[in-house]
Amino acid sequence: MNKKIMLDDTIAAIGTAVSNNAISIIKVSGGNSIEVVNKIFSKDLNKAKSHTITYGYILEENKKIDEVLVSLFRAPKSFTCEDVVEINCHGGMFVTNKILKLLLENGARLAEPGEFTKRAFLNGRIDLTEAESIMDVIESDTNQSLSLATNGLFGKTKELIKQFRETVLKCLLAIEVNIDYPEYKDEEQITENELLPRINQMIRDIDIILSKSEVSQILKNGIDTAIIGKPNVGKSSLLNSLIKEEKAIVTDIAGTTRDIVEGRVDIGGLVLNLIDTAGIRETNDVVEKIGVEKALNVLKNASLVILVLDNARSLNDVDIELLNISKSKNRIIVINKKDLDNELDVKELDKYISDQEKKECIYLSSYDNNDIEILEKAIKDKCKVSDINNIDATYIGNARQIAKLKEAKNNLLQSLESINNKMPIDMIGINIKEAWVNLGEIIGEENPDSMIDELFSRFCLGK
Repeated sequence: MNKKIMLDDTIAAIGTAVSNNAISIIKVSGGNSIEVVNKIFSKDLNKAKSHTITYGYILEENKKIDEVLVSLFRAPKSFTCEDVVEINCHGGMFVTNKILKLLLENGARLAEPGEFTKRAFLNGRIDLTEAESIMDVIESDTNQSLSLATNGLFGKTKELIKQFRETVLKCLLAIEVNIDYPEYKDEEQITENELLPRINQMIRDIDIILSKSEVSQILKNGIDTAIIGKPNVGKSSLLNSLIKEEKAIVTDIAGTTRDIVEGRVDIGGLVLNLIDTAGIRETNDVVEKIGVEKALNVLKNASLVILVLDNARSLNDVDIELLNISKSKNRIIVINKKDLDNELDVKELDKYISDQEKKECIYLSSYDNNDIEILEKAIKDKCKVSDINNIDATYIGNARQIAKLKEAKNNLLQSLESINNKMPIDMIGINIKEAWVNLGEIIGEENPDSMIDELFSRFCLGK
């Protein structure tokens, strides 16, 4: 969208859920916000001060439509840095849509999804990390994910990236000064031997940010967890016990679960996106066969696998196949039905699992709450988030931001490769500049030309 057109017109949208609630809020933003609302409001907002609430009526051809409270926020002290008017009306769906329709008929246009936040970004009110954090706050479903989102909202993510970007910039400026202004005596002459430790330290720093950020992403998005096993080992019972509701049908008949069943559970701040898969076995049932194929696909994409074995039955070919195909996955092996007579020879497992995995095997009954708590602790340990309350929530949990961090790291690795290949110092500088740009894209400051302004402001060149 053209920036000038978007910022010159006035937009309106319903800011609350469109349902029969007590109150609805309709937001208007833009240079003509006050004029548009004045056309349908019983009071003159031109006389109102910023950050005040005015009582009155919404009118249609002098007929009262609703009794409302109108909040006024004059530019630039508003969320979008434009004149913003918020109409607090009664929350009926009909009256809310009626008022919005009147606004659109009197000069406003319907806002695009996210356009109020987009204007706040374009007008410099917030950066990209803060914009993304607004949606993260709305979607938060645990204290930890909310903490991550609010840190982004209050600018802590921005400060983290800006600090690291500053380190990259100092290295880049030293290179640029040496190339473009060799006569400038106040700056040290940069050499490859001096660059190496700087770049290696930056890579170590970015690795720390990435490792903590990936844990943060787990806290935000949860862990896709597949519960797998042969038919009738108790997968559905285990799912029901973890999510504490009867979501999956449980019977003694093999093949009851014919499709994937999903549930979401919060275990002390760690969210598991649980998927109970169809029991994997050879079958001639067409529908069940599709379910088995889906289960194998889920296994491939899962971040965590809970492989369920049956204490009351000996290992068979299906168990062995599942042990083999899940070997490379982050997995927990559960031996279910410990309350029944033991028929499983654990020595047979030695061929298919490591000594460490054997020590970590969990014997449980899906119906024993104490056993379920032991499994929950093992899940947190396996995902390296056992002490969730002590995790540093200032780190990044946004997939786009993490991807940009990884691109910046690759740029730095390429600069090391350029040094090893004895490339000219200006070529090394290109890679470092790309890292700086990628870091800037995280917070919406990606313009390489701003580096030149920084160069002159810092070194007073051109006197």
